[in-house]
Amino acid sequence: VEVVESGGGLVQPGGSLRLSCAASGFTLSNYAIGWFRQAPGKEREGEREGISCISSSDDSAYYADSVKGRFTISRDNAKNTVSLQMNSLKPEDTAVYYCATVAFFGDGCYDPAYWGQGTQVTVSS
Repeated sequence: VEVVESGGGLVQPGGSLRLSCAASGFTLSNYAIGWFRQAPGKEREGEREGISCISSSDDSAYYADSVKGRFTISRDNAKNTVSLQMNSLKPEDTAVYYCATVAFFGDGCYDPAYWGQGTQVTVSS
């Protein structure tokens, strides 16, 4: 069971990136999936911020206030992926971004498991 994040990179403020979470060994559509990020200087796994997650049942989604209106989470079940479209990026979005399976109750992303290695997003001019 493994998840792999991709799509990170260096982008200027105001730019966009699309992150992808791919799975092997299990079907993502059977799980609620969350995107988390770990900002520079926050080294502990418990300091990862849950920024968005998507339900396994009806694709309802949660967004943290820090990304609401700028980021969009979505599934592509045919490709067994979950994507995070990030627009209007800000320097404070700089972080390593991770996806994980989560427990989702509509108000946040809980009990993350099966972390990938993460993908670095750097927003800088």
